[in-house]
Amino acid sequence: MRKNLTQILLYLFCCLSLWIFFIETSMSENTTIPVKVGVVLDMDTWLGKMGLSCISMALSDFYASHGHYKIRLVPLIRDSKRDVVGAAAAAMDLLQNEEVQAIIGPASSMQANFLIRLGDKSRVPIISFSATSPSLSSLQSQYFIRATLNDSAQVPAIRAIIQAFGWREVVLIYEDNEYGNGVIPYLTDALQEIDARVAYRSVFPPFVTDDQICGELYKLMTMSTRVFIVHMFTPIGPRLFPMAKEVGMMEEGYVWILTDGMTNILSSLDESVVDSMQGVLGVKPHVPRSKELESFKIRWKRKIQREYYPTNNESFELNIFGLWAYDAASALAMAVEQVGATNFTSQNSSRNSNDLATLRVSQTGPYLLRSLLRTRFRRLSGDFDIVDGQLHSSDFEIVNVIGKGERMVALWTQKNGIVRNSKSTNYKANLGTIIWPGESASVPKGWVLPANGKKRLRIGVPVNKGFSEFVKVTRDLDTNDTKVNGYSIAIFDAVMAALPYSVPYEYIPFETSDGKAAGSYNDLIYQVYLQKFDAVVGDTTIIANRSLYVDFTLPYTESGVSMIVPIIDKRSKNAWVFLKPLTSDLWVTSACFFVFIGFVIWVLEHRVNEDFRGPPSNQVGTILWFSFSTMVFAQREKVVSNLARFVVIIWFFVVLILTQSYTASLTSMLTVQQLKPTITDINELIKNGERVGYQKGSFVHEFLKWMKFDETKLVIYESPDELDELFSNRSSDGGIAAAFEEIPYMKLFLARYCSKYTSVQPTYKFDGFGFVFPKRSPLVPDVSMQVLNVTEGAKMVQFEKAWIGQTPSCPDLTSSVSSNNMGLNSFWGLFLIAGVASSVALIICIATFLYENRDTFKHLDPRASVRRQIKAMATRFDDKDLSSHTFRNTEMVDRSSINGVDAVTASPATNFPPSPSSLSIQTENNSAFVGGRETPSSEYGEPLSPI
Repeated sequence: MRKNLTQILLYLFCCLSLWIFFIETSMSENTTIPVKVGVVLDMDTWLGKMGLSCISMALSDFYASHGHYKIRLVPLIRDSKRDVVGAAAAAMDLLQNEEVQAIIGPASSMQANFLIRLGDKSRVPIISFSATSPSLSSLQSQYFIRATLNDSAQVPAIRAIIQAFGWREVVLIYEDNEYGNGVIPYLTDALQEIDARVAYRSVFPPFVTDDQICGELYKLMTMSTRVFIVHMFTPIGPRLFPMAKEVGMMEEGYVWILTDGMTNILSSLDESVVDSMQGVLGVKPHVPRSKELESFKIRWKRKIQREYYPTNNESFELNIFGLWAYDAASALAMAVEQVGATNFTSQNSSRNSNDLATLRVSQTGPYLLRSLLRTRFRRLSGDFDIVDGQLHSSDFEIVNVIGKGERMVALWTQKNGIVRNSKSTNYKANLGTIIWPGESASVPKGWVLPANGKKRLRIGVPVNKGFSEFVKVTRDLDTNDTKVNGYSIAIFDAVMAALPYSVPYEYIPFETSDGKAAGSYNDLIYQVYLQKFDAVVGDTTIIANRSLYVDFTLPYTESGVSMIVPIIDKRSKNAWVFLKPLTSDLWVTSACFFVFIGFVIWVLEHRVNEDFRGPPSNQVGTILWFSFSTMVFAQREKVVSNLARFVVIIWFFVVLILTQSYTASLTSMLTVQQLKPTITDINELIKNGERVGYQKGSFVHEFLKWMKFDETKLVIYESPDELDELFSNRSSDGGIAAAFEEIPYMKLFLARYCSKYTSVQPTYKFDGFGFVFPKRSPLVPDVSMQVLNVTEGAKMVQFEKAWIGQTPSCPDLTSSVSSNNMGLNSFWGLFLIAGVASSVALIICIATFLYENRDTFKHLDPRASVRRQIKAMATRFDDKDLSSHTFRNTEMVDRSSINGVDAVTASPATNFPPSPSSLSIQTENNSAFVGGRETPSSEYGEPLSPI
């Protein structure tokens, strides 16, 4: 019984709780605070209908999941009727009469321009989910919230596409309004960063007719550029592509790239429009897939079908603008709730008035603005994050229009650039397979030859009868056909054949009716600027002033300007030629060393060698004779001292090198032909007023005038033979003293006349020969690339052999006068070795002498003068060294003679050394020794006289 009572009480408690909950919920609903917000859209457009439905669903979903919120947004809808004035009138009505706290809209950038100013004045946030023009940011209104991406955010993705395929020129096609003009500066700057340029801007007025569109498309067909970037929106964008297909601009070779304005609405376009856009590339913001997004799409389709197309079974696709509208409404609801249930009041409120002077100022606007800027949440299209008043930039998809829809071929991310998918981190990943217009799988090169009625490129070639190795024009008199060949022509043909595409062309000589040249090379190149020729092929030099109006390819041969002068044989034929092999300083140094070495040998041998003794005059002669006779190794004197032998060996080595070098140099001077230029200085030509020559039609004429040559002294020649004839005459007799020519021509001329002429420095550098094309021609990069391939290959050797020929063996052609004289700089090392060796030997010898006679020198009278002491030491040095092995052998021979039959004939006057007792002969008052010691006498003269 008690258990049943407990159950009944529990049941009554639950019922009471539910009753109280429903009462509180009902009271809460009756106490919600409505906040008015305006919605300004073009209600007769698909964007307006989709946006309004998404805003409605966003508010329903938000308050369904947040039923306890006190504030409810009440949307007040106004139709702007695709008109800027209509949008402004609708906004004025909402701000002034309805006192809305925020406005969602308008749909277009043109309408947003005025509404932003109204919102700034009334402090009411203007939230747009489809006004994407970058120019709106320049208004610097803090009350404008762009809940969509700025058009400039997609520019790096478009630039990456252009860079990936290497296109150099694009054509921009856009509308002439706020939306179309806003992104163009960003696109132009981005393309310049990758060395691409905007070749043309095709601007369509807002109310363009079909005839105007067709006329502009036909104009684009006549241009060479085939890469088009389309920045358009409805209704002009969907009208463009069917007409482009009709005129033949959706065929193979064309490239169409859509900005996100058109790409985002591809799903809502008619099938006929999508069918005309096959092969088009487009970029659009990347929306991550999620279950919430898929569920919302299903619910949205049901709603849009029920409200707008109840009898139509057609399928409709939601695009990014609908998601942004949903997120914008959700963010506004969150922000209003965060502001709180304060009193949304206004100042200067005047009902039923459209006067700007009495426009109300919202007191809640600043709080609501701060709340909006702080709002962060995970949205259907990704993360909702307002940075600097606009939605934070996201990744972009690169899509390819195929069949009835689109297929993503790559993803562009801010961190990694173009990748295959969002998980890839490979910056260099390629794009997926793309089907280009015309159902082509090959990447278009981005340009074609201009469709101006010409089927072939008209290639101008120079007519030069002198140096025909580069370009040779011949005419068949029977058939009147013109044949063009030569070194430059062969290279150009090889380059064009190596291109990955076919380019038909024909050579047209730049000549008059009588077959002569129609002008100079400058005149020929200027024809390209005048569009009379599509290119110029020949020996055309790349110089700065020509590059002002044409473009050159990379050079295919070196170039520069050098001076050609006659050469003469300057072999020496005078009587003193034998002195020229050595310079004066080397002659003097050699003579001094000969004497020095002779003296050193005499010092080392004098006390131990009879060949280096005798009267003073004889000893001086021995010194000179010995040293100079070593030049021919004819010395008679024997060398017995080891130190002397060491010095002699070193000296023989030095003499050998000197004599051999002298002989070789003298032989060269007397036998080898020495070709020297007659003139080595350009300033000498100018100073002396000499006549100089240059090739007809060459830019060298302007170069010589720039070098300050008198124009009356400039002589024209057309062929190598004519130049040789001018050199044969003197400058005063109508000839020339020098000629200035480009290096390729100079080589040809010197190869023929190498024994008569040479070139002299300096060489004035120029970029070389290149092919000429019009400014910004798309052919230039491709041709330049192939020029590198051809010039680095084996074909160049074949072309040079075929047209330039083998260079004959010529004497050494030098532009500087080199000297055959040998100077001291080449031999100072040898003299250093000989001098050091001799000095060391001399020091050792003197030190040994002083050491061996130290006891004798100790008894020198300190009172004697220095001169007498030195003379005493010299006298001592002049004596023979009886301890030497050479004199010991001699003494043994002498003793045997005395003991024999010849002893009686011995005489004190012989040249043998005296007995030791003879050194004791004393001369009074002349002794430099102390204690009665005597000064030794000289062997070959009287005792030393007093000092």
